[in-house]
Amino acid sequence: MRKLLLLLVVMLALGVVPVVDAGKEEIGLYMLNLGKFDVGTGAFTADFYLSMLCEQECSAAGFEFMNGRALSTDKLIDEPNEKFYRIQAGLTSPVDLKSFPFDKQKMEIIIENRQNSIDELEYYPNMNESGIDDSIAFTGWNIDGWDAKIREHNYTIYGTAYSQYVFEVNISRIVFNSFMKTFLPVFFILLVVLFSFVLDPDKITTRLGMAGSGLVAAVMFHISISNQIPPVGYLTFADKFMVLTYFILLGTFIINIVLLELLERKNTELVERIHRRTEYAVFVVVPLLYLLLFLFFI
Repeated sequence: MRKLLLLLVVMLALGVVPVVDAGKEEIGLYMLNLGKFDVGTGAFTADFYLSMLCEQECSAAGFEFMNGRALSTDKLIDEPNEKFYRIQAGLTSPVDLKSFPFDKQKMEIIIENRQNSIDELEYYPNMNESGIDDSIAFTGWNIDGWDAKIREHNYTIYGTAYSQYVFEVNISRIVFNSFMKTFLPVFFILLVVLFSFVLDPDKITTRLGMAGSGLVAAVMFHISISNQIPPVGYLTFADKFMVLTYFILLGTFIINIVLLELLERKNTELVERIHRRTEYAVFVVVPLLYLLLFLFFI
């Protein structure tokens, strides 16, 4: 005993501190059910099994959800080195709508120990006990897969860090449904406007009326699309799509007004020349503009 005390005194005098390995806990999460994902707030509910296998005795301080709260917790296994729970939780995740209505989201479950820092406890993902149940049907979204990872959460103000377990469920909107509901009506509005170019220049007032009606319909539909998501500080893909639509309708107005002015001046030769060049060219140029939009801005 005296030798051990003497050894400790010598180590402290020399500035040598014995290193204590941090405890290790393997975490597995198996998703049973997912509630509706609220695009406005990023809120959702999750029902899952949570398993913990501990190298030493499991931490008595327990764990907490950093992005929500447990609504109910049932402890199914309670052994010193193993814990197993069924949990229902209300959680939130950040929402990125830049690609709306073709956006992809991540539904996260973030777990952190209540008391032990990363020097005392480290989490590790248990992939063998993690996954998503095949019976989950998430209305309106595709489930693209899942991932489990560990990251370090630094509390700079307190000068400490904690180990975090993060389980991610990757979801994306159904492309066909999004296209049909968001863009197809606008394409039909534009198609009617483009067919106005087939009309002879002497029907210029009818052409202007068709373009005006198309603009009103496009604005109303844009408002309807915007009401589907919360106000954001950036342009979504749907907004960029509608901005391009407005510029096309503006170009239609400009061409028709120029034709009207030329008709007033009896310059029929120039009117016919413009009419011949735009009559079918718009059916090539406009789809090309939208194709470039989908290729480079989605």
